[in-house]
Amino acid sequence: MMNGADRKKGVTKISTKLLECCHVYASRSTTAIAHSRAHPALVSPALSMSAMSSVLSLPGTSLAARVRRARTAHRASPRSSTVAAAGSDKVQFAKYQGLGNDFVLVDNRDSDVIKMSSERCAELCDRNFGIGADGVIFAMPPGLVQQDEDYSMRMYNSDGTEPEMCGNGIRCLANFVADVDGASPKAYKVGTLAGLIQPEVRADGQVAVDMGEPVLNPPDVPFTESATQDGAAVRVPIEVKGDTWLVTAVSMGNPHCITFGKEGECDNGGIKVDDLDLSAIGPSFEAHKTFPAKTNTEFVEVVNRNYVKMHVWERGAGATLACGTGACATVVAAVLEGRTERKCTVELPGGPLEIEWRESDNRVIMTGPAKMVFDGDVTP
Repeated sequence: MMNGADRKKGVTKISTKLLECCHVYASRSTTAIAHSRAHPALVSPALSMSAMSSVLSLPGTSLAARVRRARTAHRASPRSSTVAAAGSDKVQFAKYQGLGNDFVLVDNRDSDVIKMSSERCAELCDRNFGIGADGVIFAMPPGLVQQDEDYSMRMYNSDGTEPEMCGNGIRCLANFVADVDGASPKAYKVGTLAGLIQPEVRADGQVAVDMGEPVLNPPDVPFTESATQDGAAVRVPIEVKGDTWLVTAVSMGNPHCITFGKEGECDNGGIKVDDLDLSAIGPSFEAHKTFPAKTNTEFVEVVNRNYVKMHVWERGAGATLACGTGACATVVAAVLEGRTERKCTVELPGGPLEIEWRESDNRVIMTGPAKMVFDGDVTP
């Protein structure tokens, strides 16, 4: 049985060991998220070493009680001190989602240089060791496409590749910039690698985006097969894992392969999207030899002429809950194949998007939500 002196030495040894463990934990933290405002329960900042040290040194209390006090002291410390300690080596971010398609947003309008590498963005997108997202989007200075832009957009997918643009992402970006600037509902001109895109932030929180005209000429998608209908590649047979699928190729600034099913089945009931194993077939479509730049793939089930269900395998991101450009491409392909009207609801796993391919000017309009989840700071 230990005497008082031995117990004191034992507690001191355990306390010292715990401090060492906390130091290792803090040093290994790669995403150091501070002052999450919207949903603080979603992040777990490391314990302040000074708070831990002072509380663990208190005599006459159990080790468990000291740890509880240390946590309380850390949580009660002013948020400003945490941010001030971070200094200029931190980058502020906000996480937004559009129908579950989620993104880390960074205001990069003060510099032409993107504040994070593609490798770092891929790390932050990791859902176990990072923030968790389908991509990282940067609001950049204007001038990417034309000088009268409000700002421009650059983005890295969760695998570190850079796409031309992202439909759900640009809705999130528009709401993010409006929130940062405290702006009233308005329309923006945004330069992207796919050209000029014009989102309009509405008072009800919805964002309507003029996505421009679809690109149907196969070499411009790019798609290596020949046109089959009025200059477009419609219902083209391709072989995927031993089966023949009929696909329509569309670009909305990024390539899309839209299919309503296999040959012989797509006009006889077609796909049941809830029965598809996307992870089994998606990668084979994404890297198919007929799409030299790889492709996003939309698997579509037609419910009626004004409503379809769609599941997507995104290039560089895999299966996601929603894809804005994919929803637009889906309606274009459905109209070309005579399956739907030009105004159609596209139901994705994350929820519905309203899509209209206007006959008057050939432009595609996408309308849907974009909401903030939380914000914080991260090491670049």
